[in-house]
Parts: sequence; C-alpha cells; structure tokens
Amino acid sequence: MKLVIVFTAALLLVSGSVLAQQKGPGAANNTLNKIDPLGPEAQAAQAQWMDKPLPEMKGVLSWKTLGEVKPVKQKDKFVPEFAKAVAALDKKEVKIQGFMMPLDMGEKQQRFILTALPPSCSFCLPGGPEQMVEVQAKAAVKYGFEPIMLTGRLAVLKDDPMGLYYRLTDAVITTAK
Repeated sequence: MKLVIVFTAALLLVSGSVLAQQKGPGAANNTLNKIDPLGPEAQAAQAQWMDKPLPEMKGVLSWKTLGEVKPVKQKDKFVPEFAKAVAALDKKEVKIQGFMMPLDMGEKQQRFILTALPPSCSFCLPGGPEQMVEVQAKAAVKYGFEPIMLTGRLAVLKDDPMGLYYRLTDAVITTAK
C-alpha cells in the first residue's frame, strides 16, 4: 500500500509540474512541451505498446522471468518468495528492457521506475511489483515514451519497505547486442 501511495504522489507531482511548465512563462521554449504527456502524440506512442508485451530478446532479462515470484505470508506481513532462477540473479549484471516512469521532475531522470508495460494513466501503476524495477542510473537518462534498454546490477529485494521486488543500480543505456 505504501508503494501505491508513493508512486501516486510522485506521478501527481510530475504531471502537475509538466502541466504548470506548459502554462507558465517561457512555455514555448520548454523542451518538455514537444510532447504533451496527456496529448495525442503521447497516446499514439503508448498505443503501439499497449496491447502486447515487449518481445523477449536473447541476452535480455525477460519480465516473464521476473514474474516468477509469489507473495507468502510470514507472521503479520507478506514477503516475496522468488523462484530459484530469479534469486540467482541477485547482485548480477543484467540487461533489461522496459518503459520509464519518472519519479522526479525534469526532462532527464537519474532515479526512476522501469516497467514492463507503458504507463497509461498519470495516476495508475502499470502493473504489480513483479513488473517494476527501481532504477538508479549512473547518469541521467532522457525521458521518453518508447521502451529503453538498460544494463546494471540487479538487486532482488526480499523485504523492501516500499514493497519493491527489484532494483537496478549503476544502470546505463545500452542496446540489445
């Protein structure tokens, strides 16, 4: 529940900031105005990815693999129980593809959420914790609506206070090859 509240608040801040920048002074020169996140260009970019998952690629960690986890009740809370294949990825360098969900304001993001599905609503999460990876990039990454590919060190989180299952650190933009 904490995760939903934090992400909803972050999305409200980001979408409110973008709308304020569009209406504020100098909006014509603001690079964020090139594509209105609620406008037809964004909807068209998102629409091509909405009805099908990203294709699986050789050498790229699949969202299907990350989905091999189930919540298990321990005492008074639920904790993730990861399949052996997923647990073996802890502290390993991986390559993963997904959609950026910004957590801060601005055109470039150094900390964001990578999701299996594109965000379709500024107030909704596009999946459960098995379909999200918190990313801490080495350098800021330009926000966009297209899928991105990252390489970094994956942490499999067994008891994250925010309810996250995965974190990618020292992440850099990469290609499939």
